[in-house]
Amino acid sequence: MTSRLTRDGAPRDRDARAWEAIDWRHARRQVRRLQVRIAQAVKDDRYGRARALQRILTRSFYAKALAVKRVTSNKGKNTPGVDGVLWRDARRKMQAILSLHSHGYRPQPLRRIYIPKKNGKKRPLGIPTIYDRAMQALYKLALAPVAEMTADPNSYGFRESRSCHDAVGAAWLALSKFNSAPWVLEGDIAGCYDNISHRWMLKHIAMDTTILRKWLAAGYVEHGITYPSHKGTPQGGVISPTLANMTLDGLEAVVRAAAPRRSRVNFIRYADDFIVTGKSRRILETMVRPAIEAFLAERGLELSSEKTAITHVRDGFVFLGQRFRKHGDTLRITPAKEGVLALVRKLGETICRHVSVPMPALIRSVNRMLRGWANYHRYVLASDAFSRVTNYLYHQLWRMLRRRHPKKPRRWLVRKYWTATGRKWVFSVWQRTARGVKLYQIVKLWDIELRWYRKVKAEANPYMPEYAQYFRRRRHAPDARTYGPTRRRNVRALT
Repeated sequence: MTSRLTRDGAPRDRDARAWEAIDWRHARRQVRRLQVRIAQAVKDDRYGRARALQRILTRSFYAKALAVKRVTSNKGKNTPGVDGVLWRDARRKMQAILSLHSHGYRPQPLRRIYIPKKNGKKRPLGIPTIYDRAMQALYKLALAPVAEMTADPNSYGFRESRSCHDAVGAAWLALSKFNSAPWVLEGDIAGCYDNISHRWMLKHIAMDTTILRKWLAAGYVEHGITYPSHKGTPQGGVISPTLANMTLDGLEAVVRAAAPRRSRVNFIRYADDFIVTGKSRRILETMVRPAIEAFLAERGLELSSEKTAITHVRDGFVFLGQRFRKHGDTLRITPAKEGVLALVRKLGETICRHVSVPMPALIRSVNRMLRGWANYHRYVLASDAFSRVTNYLYHQLWRMLRRRHPKKPRRWLVRKYWTATGRKWVFSVWQRTARGVKLYQIVKLWDIELRWYRKVKAEANPYMPEYAQYFRRRRHAPDARTYGPTRRRNVRALT
């Protein structure tokens, strides 16, 4: 049988079988090889070579295939832009790969929607067409190695192999020692994505300036009216987090240079949220904050007056959904009270909405929320929060069962809906299926082991060959990222 691909990986036709014949492991290897070469060129200050390699990557068949695969397999694959087009079948995906060209490319305006924020306000979200998303994903593959080479060591948001847990671990290291800086500047940038200066990005972002200018000037459509965009990079774009990160890179160096060496200044940033620790309130107010404001003003940004504050660590503060507070010389990190209340409120609303639906559907909905929340908070001191959520959940389930079966005695309800597991009782139901009887159970939060998270090395770069083994081990070795129960207090092991 004749292969659907040529020797260099390009398709022989636009048939759906050509999409299915793509070797994705080989595609990732080829793209990663070019990305490593781009990163090495930036490291050697050979920016002309880096730009040439970026052009090669954006014209590569395998890079285009990975870009199309990304936008057709993520959560937004069923969300269209202003044109209403989606790529759902293999034939359209194959045609999309062959149509990704920079020559004559004109992005369409974004579809503007609004999503609610915690404070009751709404955040604008711009949704590009799926073709524009694929183009952004393609150019992001070429821009990511440059962004990693120029990134701040303690920037953890929207970067490969870094997460919120790494930022929390960095904050632990900065605050947990007996002589750690006691004052914390909680920083938040007002409308970061919406206010970045286009002029600054076009001058400093190391990518094809023509393509970047077209994306920034695409505008957006709201209620059928097209509006121009004069500043900012829209939230919702594939490449927007990388552009925002590159805009804020360099802030850590500015903060450290603003204060004396012995002022114990530490900087940790996740996207546009950051904290700065300092020896005294005066250092943070008179030295660090003015330096931050000057850095942001150059990029068209400013600090949010509502969310920016200077706090003593003994009074406690919230960062990335965790509450940091020092008791004596001991730093305790627990799930923020606001997050726990939001979860129990959401659980109560879900149980009320599912009061008349089959019980397995209710259990599946509740388990999705519990797993996501518990897996995020399992790396801090979350036992008390887990107990409060469990008690509230079982109280609401019992109230719901009393409404469903008002004439049944308590013993009948327990026998029907609770199963004993050791010394614990678990809410569960049995359902008959074509394959037999299946058991549905509520997630048991007390069985989720609380462990310490091992923070990624600040200087580690996934595009440098010397760190390839380090990141491979973090991905696959079970003890590379976590260790021990959270009752251990070995600070040195966190590094």
